[in-house]
Amino acid sequence: MEKESKILKAMGHPLRLEIIQLLSENGDMCVCKIQEKFKSSQSNLSQHLKILKEAGILESTKVGGWVHYNLKNKDVINIINILKEI
Repeated sequence: MEKESKILKAMGHPLRLEIIQLLSENGDMCVCKIQEKFKSSQSNLSQHLKILKEAGILESTKVGGWVHYNLKNKDVINIINILKEI
């Protein structure tokens, strides 16, 4: 249950839920584009992305000088949709 707890904790912040939603709609995105969307500081956004990545929700790849993020497991969208119905 530790893994499940870590995933739910990572999803427990509104900005992180919005990041997941954004990536589910757009697929692979450069961190610069994510930052533009949320108008968040780079350090704040990096912390949120790190938490999502450590929970196994996101994965990243380096493309040139930029880091791109995408959903590692799209089933997380099902969890969000279930929560919306409650």
